[in-house]
This record gives sequence, structure tokens and C-alpha cells, in this order.
Amino acid sequence: MYIYLPIAEVSVNLIVLFGMGGAVGILSGMFGVGGGFLMTPLLIFYGIPPIVAVATEANQIVASSISGVVAHWRRRAVDFKMGTVLLIGGIIGSFLGIELFTLLKNVGQIDLMISLAYVLLLGSIGSLIFVEGMKSILNKRNDKMAHTRKRKARTWAHTLPLRVRFKKSGLYISIIPPIAIGIFVGVLASIMGVGGGFIMVPAMIYMLRMPTNIVIGTSLYQIIFVTSLVTILHAYQNQSVDVMLAIILMSGGVVGAQIGAFLGHKLRAEQLRFLLGVLILGVCAKMLIELVAEPQNIYVIADVLL
Repeated sequence: MYIYLPIAEVSVNLIVLFGMGGAVGILSGMFGVGGGFLMTPLLIFYGIPPIVAVATEANQIVASSISGVVAHWRRRAVDFKMGTVLLIGGIIGSFLGIELFTLLKNVGQIDLMISLAYVLLLGSIGSLIFVEGMKSILNKRNDKMAHTRKRKARTWAHTLPLRVRFKKSGLYISIIPPIAIGIFVGVLASIMGVGGGFIMVPAMIYMLRMPTNIVIGTSLYQIIFVTSLVTILHAYQNQSVDVMLAIILMSGGVVGAQIGAFLGHKLRAEQLRFLLGVLILGVCAKMLIELVAEPQNIYVIADVLL
């Protein structure tokens, strides 16, 4: 069943798009990521223009994140106070990112920027998560590692000013690191069409020392509002949001997020980190191949005398 997308100006298979939304929704519920790091490349590979893919994917992230937050909230695994602090930084970063996105679009470099950003960020973050998760599984020292991490819980985030107590996460740290993380994630959401969970989740675990079971729901809570703002800004400034595409992806994402939240609570923390690392590296490899491979159609731009 094919339908025509008015903004993207392409015909797509409805069932395929719904399945893509559902698959990414499962990832959202399992790992606390919005899923944009996977969905945006998939949409580009499927033939959706990068500008439309980035702007529209934010809608699907909103839907799947709301569904995932509800599922984690029922399990009392969301730190709303920490999520709000992260959100403050995310809002600032969203405005900065939209301005950068518009600038790159105007100079004709946005497609290249999107691809390079995915390869660099996914490659580095995915490698770190994969290696750490693999070590945890192979060494089988989860209890000892957890004890060591608890004993060394005090980091530079505890020495900065403006410290606040986050009871749900069991932390008493400065709000400066969470706000900085939020700003960075907000910029990524605007430029790459991602919720930023693949950056935020590792940062919350390793920098802020938050419990893994609290991190996932908290990350999704922040993602809801940042991606909502990004969608509005893209629609206003760039007119690149395809509502029809968004509805299809959102429908699949809502269903998938509930399944993912259930599966996520069945796996151990080190297993979740390992699987997330594998997924991120897989997407990175595909983006790198697309970036360096010779295209099927080679376009030659010639000078035109006016």
C-alpha cells in the first residue's frame, strides 16, 4: 500500500514505514533513547530527503518517548527533577541548533553535515558503550564493579557549585553538568533529528553516576519536550515537517515503546549497554559506507554563463 508524502515529495509503502516506527519504538522503550539515531538514517536510506527526515523524525520521537515514559513511570523509574534540569539545557541547545541548521541549509552543506555528524558521534559513543558492556559481560564481575562504582561515586560533578539533591537518583551534585549535557543534546536534536538519548544515557550513567534503571525513563522524559520544541522550530523556520510521514511513524512508535519498556526490565544493565553499543555501531557503519561509496547516479555541475 503506497501513499504520497506531500512535503517529502515521494511515494512510500505504508506498512514498511509503520514497521520502521514500531521497531524504533521498541528501542526507545528498551534503552531510553528516542530512536532518531536509527530512524533518521533509515528514512534517508529509504529515499526521504535528509532535511525532511531530520525535521519529521522528531515527531515520532515525541510519541514513542511519551509512551515509554508512561511505562517507566508506572514502575517508578523516572527522576522528574533531574529530567527538568536536563530540559532547561535542552531548550537552550535547541534554539542554538536550529540557527546552525538554518545556516548550513542556506549554504548548501546540511546533507553533508548530517552524515558526518552521525559517523563521528555514533562511532565514538557506540565504541565506548560496546567495549564497556562487553567487558562487564565477559568478566562476570557485575557485583564487584557495582561496589567499586558506588565507592568511587564522587566525581567532578560533586565539586562544582549550585549543588542540588536529587532524591530519586540518590545524588547531590551541581546542576551545571546536567544543563551542559542538555545543551549539547538539544543541538544534536536540531541538527541530526535525534532525541539525543544515545549521548544522554551514557552521560547520565558515567558522568552523573545515576542508576541505570532510573536513567532510561528520565532520558525519555527530557526527550519529549526537547523534540517537541525542535519540531515546532523546524516547521516554522524551514517548513520541512511532513505531517503524513510523522503520523505513520508515531503510530508505530507508540506500540513499539510499550513492548520495549517491558523487554528492557527483563535484561540486566550490562546487557542493555552491550546491545545499545552494537546497534549504534551498526548504524554508524552503514552511514560511513553511504558517505564514501560511489553513488549510483553521478551529477556534474557545470558553470552556466548568464
